[in-house]
Amino acid sequence: MSVRSKSRSAPTGPSPFAVEAEALPAEKFADPDITAAGEPRASVPLTGLDTLWLNTGTLCNLACVTCYIESSPTNDALVYLSAEDAARFYAEAEGMGTREIGFTGGEPFMNPAFLPMLTDALARGFEALVLTNAMKPMRRHEEKLLLLRERFGDALTLRVSLDHHTRTGHEGERGPRTWDVAIDGLRWLSDNGFAIAVAGRLLPGEGMVEARERYAALFARETIAIDAYDPAQLVLFPEMDATKDVAEITTACWDILGKSPADIMCASSRMVVHRKGEDRPRVAACTLIPHDPEFDLGETLEEAAQAVKLNHPHCARFCVLGGASCSA
Repeated sequence: MSVRSKSRSAPTGPSPFAVEAEALPAEKFADPDITAAGEPRASVPLTGLDTLWLNTGTLCNLACVTCYIESSPTNDALVYLSAEDAARFYAEAEGMGTREIGFTGGEPFMNPAFLPMLTDALARGFEALVLTNAMKPMRRHEEKLLLLRERFGDALTLRVSLDHHTRTGHEGERGPRTWDVAIDGLRWLSDNGFAIAVAGRLLPGEGMVEARERYAALFARETIAIDAYDPAQLVLFPEMDATKDVAEITTACWDILGKSPADIMCASSRMVVHRKGEDRPRVAACTLIPHDPEFDLGETLEEAAQAVKLNHPHCARFCVLGGASCSA
């Protein structure tokens, strides 16, 4: 387990977004091939590497209550990725027809090499998607971001984590004094013509239609140029908690749910991570499961072009049943 410390604005109570479910039975997600009920487990082949994610490191200026990757000001379980290592993966991705490079953390803007690796990705002709909290680490790079905006236009998108359309919901997850700073950063991006999006969440019992209406009102009030009814501009993610019960996904589930393996995130993306203590970065199956050795797919993108067995609660709750993708 990673060691975390709280930031000065750390939340003091439970997350308002906590998953409400029974504890996960120990027999579930125990066998990569067979579910607890003895049925064949579903898997997802890589149909094409549309998005290559780079985890820039788990260090973050915040320590949110339910951060799936346990980012914090002291958690360096995933160390800073270097621009040189990023370039090696870009070169391989170019030969695989990759469209987009996604950057996540931690907070990407805390990595000293982030701006060079972002510039390199854009200069090679990739689209770039940056996940950020739009707080002080980002604001320190305003001049360089404006130059990137001028040079590459809408090839660069910044997706800001605004957990809820209310201060209470957002700060319940991220801590006091985080709302105004995030709104100000989001407004700065909007005022300066960046391609932007927001990643939000639903409180228990809150409906999708209601949430989009409330976000729309917020964006209008704050003069932020985001269409809350466009699912690419406002992404509302399902909650994750690997300790809570969820159905396992069998091969029969595709027909039952009316879904295809091609719809699932790991059909079109992989993530590069550099784990502390390892000599080189490696490729994980997806953005959600960076530490589990079962989802470590090798040192190269070529090695990682293998089917992924959906043997984790996140596979079920977030991707299949939640219908979510970090790239959407």
